[in-house]
Amino acid sequence: MNSELLGIVVMFVTTAVLALPLGKYIANVYSGSKTLFDFFAPLENLFFKISGIDLKREMTWQEHLKALLTINLLWFFWAILILMNQGWLPLNPDNNPSMSPDLAFNTTISFLVNCNLQHYSGETGMSYLGQMGCLMFLQFVTAGTGMAACAVVFNAMQGRTTTQLGNFYNYFLKSCTRILLPLSFVVAVFMAFSGTPMNFEGKQQIITLQGDTVAVSRGPAAAMVGIKQIGTNGGGYYGTNSAHPLENPNYWTNMVENISIILIPIAMIFALGYYLKRKRLAWMIFGVMTIGFICLLTPSVYFEMKGNPAISHLGIDQTLGSLEGKEIRLGSAASAFWGIATTVTSNGSVNAMHDSFTPITGMNAMLGMMINAFYGGVGVGFLNFYVFIILAVFISGLMVGRTPEFLGKKIEAREMKIAMIIALLHPFLILVGTAMASYIIVQDPSVNWLNNPSFHGYSEMLYEYTSSAANNGSGFEGLGDNTVWWNVSTGIVLILSRFLPIIGPVAIAGILANKKFIPESAGMLKTDTATFGLMVFAVILIIAALAFFPALTLGPIAEYFSI
Repeated sequence: MNSELLGIVVMFVTTAVLALPLGKYIANVYSGSKTLFDFFAPLENLFFKISGIDLKREMTWQEHLKALLTINLLWFFWAILILMNQGWLPLNPDNNPSMSPDLAFNTTISFLVNCNLQHYSGETGMSYLGQMGCLMFLQFVTAGTGMAACAVVFNAMQGRTTTQLGNFYNYFLKSCTRILLPLSFVVAVFMAFSGTPMNFEGKQQIITLQGDTVAVSRGPAAAMVGIKQIGTNGGGYYGTNSAHPLENPNYWTNMVENISIILIPIAMIFALGYYLKRKRLAWMIFGVMTIGFICLLTPSVYFEMKGNPAISHLGIDQTLGSLEGKEIRLGSAASAFWGIATTVTSNGSVNAMHDSFTPITGMNAMLGMMINAFYGGVGVGFLNFYVFIILAVFISGLMVGRTPEFLGKKIEAREMKIAMIIALLHPFLILVGTAMASYIIVQDPSVNWLNNPSFHGYSEMLYEYTSSAANNGSGFEGLGDNTVWWNVSTGIVLILSRFLPIIGPVAIAGILANKKFIPESAGMLKTDTATFGLMVFAVILIIAALAFFPALTLGPIAEYFSI
């Protein structure tokens, strides 16, 4: 047990230690300073020359959003074209079929929004062309999109008055070439040398120790593992994701993959501090996020290591913890750590069956996605937290009777309206979606979505919409989700919950950047202190509790008390 706890401590500490220099490097990339990977510049310039993009032309926040949405629309058509035709296209040695229109729609939207919600199994549902030319491509560019949007906000937060906030395409391409590509390459090479397949061969027939003949899928799996983790994408090459022994062969690969999940989200916080030369602000944000992460992680590890009380009542030994749905080679503690790390970010990859988590751990996984601001996805995690900062500044200003100000800019009604809309959008999409699905299954039980009745069945539906709204992609997989209803409804939630929470913070930051800069004075609210950090934390808890506690009461909390 002590070695299991030591393992998760080592993973988190290693991540934080690596995130500090990586954050400085990311800040240098976005500020145009010299970096280790400047040799990508000729390739980047070639892309700009072919596309006719003027790298030196700076954009307003509206132009940034226009570029972001336009390029994502083009990727949508590219992806859905491949998925609906992969059955006859090349690189399909296993002859996997093309996707149906509703499944192709859901998969395209899911990977387009950096969610990777998978209503299919990779072994039977994807060709190698689909895996690489569609899914892996989107895993790079959508992560780059989120980071570029975050860079725009970083630029806008600088202490001056301007409408010019850099060039979106410059931020986007450098995010892909100088940050995501090198890191994912290192992880992919490590995975390949650890036993993860990296080839273009079809299924291999093997005979198990039981004498059964099975067909094991191969292909370019290692390459996908690298970017799925580094880019907080999470979409698995295999249906069982990183619980599959080829996608996650041993405890060492499990550590590397787990570190990769939260590495860039934490590094982006430190990048803010280096970029703005406000390291104390970065440490405040990191502190709030880390406290929230630990509050979710600690009880989850405890309950998974303690075991399932219903099984204990049967007199069955659970010395190794609750191992239902887990890989014994990884253990209950490492599975719980992964489960929380993947849900506080928008990663969504799994190394265990989340549907088999004990109720409190399942609830904490959902809470991580419901809050959606403790580390979060690459780039967008800070954007979500930025909204809570704006709300906390406004409330603090009201409490002391001053006009709310953040980094020398006055926060007024327009910014607050945008922040409130974004803050309320998340629970609205989750709760309305769950309510509609619950109504349908009550009115027509023949739809047969749920493999579990009562409280846990409700939790499965709540989790699916929570995962979609948080652009996470993990699931309580007792839910039969490859239906027209789930494919279309979650697809709509995915679109709204990806782009509106990017548009809102970028708009707020752009509006504030255009306002008169007021130098800091003794009477100005300091936002880099522990006191303000506690205020932000309180705002997050109050909003999450008011919005989601009733829904959680009907699901995981009721399930916990029932066993």
